[in-house]
Amino acid sequence: MRPRTASVPRITSLPPLALAGGALAVGVGGLYLAGLVLTGGHIDSGTTVRGVEIGGLSRAEAVRKLERELGAAGARELPVKVGDRTGSVDPQRAGLSYDVQETVDRAARTGADPLSVFGGLFRSGGDIEPVVDLDEGKARAALGELAKGLDQKVRDGAVAFDDGHVKTVAPRTGYALDVNAAVGPLRDSFLRGRTGTAAPLPTRQTRPKVTADQVRQAVRGFAEPAMSGPVTLTAAGKRFTVGQEALGDHLTMRPDGSGALRPELDAKGLRTEAAVAGPLDDITTTAENAKLRPEGDKAVVIEDATVGQTVSDKALRKAVLPLLTKSGADRGGEVEVRRTQPEVTRENAAELGLTEKMSSFTVNFEPAEYRTKNIGRAVELINGSVVDPGETWSFNRTVGERTEANGFMDGIIILDDKFQKASGGGVSSVATTLYNALFFAGVKPVEHGAHSFYIERYPEGREATVAWGSLDLRFTNDSGKAIYIQAESTDTSVTVSFLGTRRYDEIKSVTGPRENVTKPGKKVSDDKECVPQTPLEGFDVTVERVFYEDGREVKREPYRTHYTPRDEIVCQ
Repeated sequence: MRPRTASVPRITSLPPLALAGGALAVGVGGLYLAGLVLTGGHIDSGTTVRGVEIGGLSRAEAVRKLERELGAAGARELPVKVGDRTGSVDPQRAGLSYDVQETVDRAARTGADPLSVFGGLFRSGGDIEPVVDLDEGKARAALGELAKGLDQKVRDGAVAFDDGHVKTVAPRTGYALDVNAAVGPLRDSFLRGRTGTAAPLPTRQTRPKVTADQVRQAVRGFAEPAMSGPVTLTAAGKRFTVGQEALGDHLTMRPDGSGALRPELDAKGLRTEAAVAGPLDDITTTAENAKLRPEGDKAVVIEDATVGQTVSDKALRKAVLPLLTKSGADRGGEVEVRRTQPEVTRENAAELGLTEKMSSFTVNFEPAEYRTKNIGRAVELINGSVVDPGETWSFNRTVGERTEANGFMDGIIILDDKFQKASGGGVSSVATTLYNALFFAGVKPVEHGAHSFYIERYPEGREATVAWGSLDLRFTNDSGKAIYIQAESTDTSVTVSFLGTRRYDEIKSVTGPRENVTKPGKKVSDDKECVPQTPLEGFDVTVERVFYEDGREVKREPYRTHYTPRDEIVCQ
């Protein structure tokens, strides 16, 4: 049996790496603790914000310094550019500011993790971008105001003429600030702190339709040749010259669909120039119808018709425009003169049916200067009217407005149920005479109205008045042949005759009794324009137009008229 041997403890040596690791753990821990002690709460050295040094400062110190430095920079207006125009924006009004607290938080090391702490021991800070606060509503409002001043309307190139010389207008591109798209670039400009160079903002561009090249082509191709000298025109053997000054006053160049400038001549305006108006007035004559008058029951020609001649605006334009691009002796041409034929001649009067007197009526009146003038002027305008079959004739259209410029003067009219002074007084005598002529000619009344109260010199229920713009006297020629209206007047009478072809043998008027008779009142007036008025009762009356053929009645047409009382007016 063997003897036992006492066991001896085994000693194992530690690996070298294990020893080193323990020492490293102690060293790193110490370094981490040192980093926390050395860097905690401070900003890396070398840190700047928009050039402002804040490295090594505490947060509170950095906030105060940035508020002082960035506050001044952030208040400066931002130069901006819209198209080729420059302006500026107030950052405060645009809702732009620096968030200094957030900027400092971004610059400071806030993490306690080893990477952040160890990194702080071996690095220095750099430039930190400031944090910007933006109120987009305020920014859009400020940009909208900016657009009002900097937006530029598009302008087409143009060519004009002034006193015989060519003037040009350079085209210009239009710019409109895109407010929504400009908010971001405005913020970027504020962030960069640009104070010198204007920041371009996004715009919507509108290009001119007429470019500079098209202006140059128009000047070379038309404008300069057009103003190189006068043109000479001949019309009906009459020769006259029109200078470039007069031509230029009525020339324009307008763009066509492609933007090219095309010349236009205002011929109507050109013919008002003395150099044109005089010669054309000398050769222009109006066609005159043959003059007719009744002799017994017949219509006879007492004066032959005359042919007229005229130059239209179109003919003048057609003659002038081609000459403007020519030179020397080639700047002369002929203007077409058109002959205008009269409607009624000695030869065709019978063919038109103007063979007999259809009716004639005369109204007598007390002489007065205004009546003589106004009635004479209306008769002058009406006399010789030819109304074709089926045509409607109008007193107001034929005579025109009763103004001084049209040859009328002030007189007495009925207005608001009393006599008053107004232009054209007395013309109702012509209207009444013409109404009776059409009544007995048997043609169809279309529009007519009686005076508000009865006037003794007119046949009751068979009279008419007119008022410009409110009451006309119109009839339609339903006789089947043309009608010629002959009108004439003296100082005390006016006569109107209808010449044509009668449809009926005879037309009579039957006047009924007065009904609904009303007594007048009395008024006293201190109006400076007061016109005295005698009293007359009001009443209703019916007049019948009776048509006869072969000696027998074929139809009747009743016309009922209401007259108000004519109050007595005493002027004080």
